[in-house]
Amino acid sequence: MKKLMTGSVLAGLLAGAAATAASAEDVTLQLKWVTQAQFAGYYVAKDKGFYEEEGLNVTILPGGPDVAPTQVISSGKADVVVDWMPSALAAREKGLPLVNIAQPFKSSGMQLTCLKESGVAAPADFKGKTLGVWFGGNEYPFLNWMGKLGYKTDGSPDGVTVLKQGFNVDPLLQKQAACISTMTYNEYWQVIDAGITPEQLVNFSYTTEGVATLEDGLYVLEDKLKDPAFEESMVKFVRASMKGWKYAEENPDEAADIVLENDDTGAQTEAHQKRMMGEVAKLTAGSNGALDEADYTQTVAALMSGGSDAVITKTPEGAWTHAVTDKALN
Repeated sequence: MKKLMTGSVLAGLLAGAAATAASAEDVTLQLKWVTQAQFAGYYVAKDKGFYEEEGLNVTILPGGPDVAPTQVISSGKADVVVDWMPSALAAREKGLPLVNIAQPFKSSGMQLTCLKESGVAAPADFKGKTLGVWFGGNEYPFLNWMGKLGYKTDGSPDGVTVLKQGFNVDPLLQKQAACISTMTYNEYWQVIDAGITPEQLVNFSYTTEGVATLEDGLYVLEDKLKDPAFEESMVKFVRASMKGWKYAEENPDEAADIVLENDDTGAQTEAHQKRMMGEVAKLTAGSNGALDEADYTQTVAALMSGGSDAVITKTPEGAWTHAVTDKALN
């Protein structure tokens, strides 16, 4: 009788678990890049059960050099994507109705890192130099900055030559470029780890230069957001994600370990991810997930200030909403 009861209880528990799993809402998130501490908040939210507590079954899709979040979401293969605002607004102006529903990153980590021996000490020294930048949407802040400085990007003598940078720092190490694009939490440290000292470098922060734009926001398609059920799923997703981000900020080493556990490639190292998480926490600090309208306005102004290389030609309408974060953070 005891065995029968135990079996019945077990069967009931299994049935309950199956029912819960069956009723969970599926959400697919597309990241902007590969599994790394840049996206720790989402991995932490999944690992700690924050999504499950909200009744969500979240699938996290890593990105890569051949993955454009805008293309993934436009093809219906993701419900929500992590992208930089320049890329999202450029796509919106071209007809893809992306809407920012949350902004976990408060500050920009993008910078231009130059070898001091190249003779670059100020933006005026960019003239005639080769500068590296990533493409796939990441080039927009750079091109806009060059336009603002009055530099053509066609390799002409009075302009700059643009090197389509791979996702490594080889062009700087091999002196193929005077400067390359780096993130404060990633490529900059790859340069340092390669044996170049900080004293041998000159860094131009996009924030310091007044051309910083918002990075790593959460975007969905406008039409889908009109569905109350989808909006509610996003409310739950953002609430759990921000819980994950704040946990990651407070427990950076544990967060880095969780990221490493989710890296199927084995390409990441513990030391690099823990250092990255510490730097990323500086960029998410100060954000509760809600987009700061002043930051948005500054981003739009920066993107429209690049002359012929301006990322967008007119002030966007309907490109962001507080509808999701107002409910998620209430």
